[in-house]
Amino acid sequence: MELVFASHNENKVSEVRKILPPNFKIISLNDLNFFDEIPEDEETIEKNAIFKSNFIYEKFKINVFADDTGLEIKALNNLPGVKSARYSGLERDSSKNINKVLSNLGEESDRKARFKTVISLNFNGELKLFEGIINGKINYTPIGDNGFGYDPIFIPNNFNKTFAEMSLTQKNKISHRSIAINKLISFLGKVYD
Repeated sequence: MELVFASHNENKVSEVRKILPPNFKIISLNDLNFFDEIPEDEETIEKNAIFKSNFIYEKFKINVFADDTGLEIKALNNLPGVKSARYSGLERDSSKNINKVLSNLGEESDRKARFKTVISLNFNGELKLFEGIINGKINYTPIGDNGFGYDPIFIPNNFNKTFAEMSLTQKNKISHRSIAINKLISFLGKVYD
């Protein structure tokens, strides 16, 4: 089965390709030679995902899914949330985003946080949503070289290391994105049964 993943983020594309079974072929926007930025100006993670999948579906008339992910930190009133990628500015600088989170949290002891991913699938003209959430906490300093985004400061519940300290295989067993992707796989499996 061939699906377009409406993303230019090669880290995300690689992560998703490793989660999906071999009978799924993922095509990125770069593979489609589509290099324009799709606006992410919506007020919620869900609406951003829907906008992106609708945008590509209307342009190419192909089955497509898009995701949007946010880091929600309890002590920061669930910020950065929908603005996670641009928390420190429009340039999407992960190091600056991490520094801003750590600066805003300071010595706050309640460091509860969660990653939330919403996948919007446009499949044969129908729209479906799949959500993945993982709870955890924000570390006081960045640790680890793997992953991307906020991975160096996010420690999932029941673990004592950040996402960035885990291998991609380890992360994909528990991550918010893998939870949402597995719901997508389950849905597509039923469609093709």
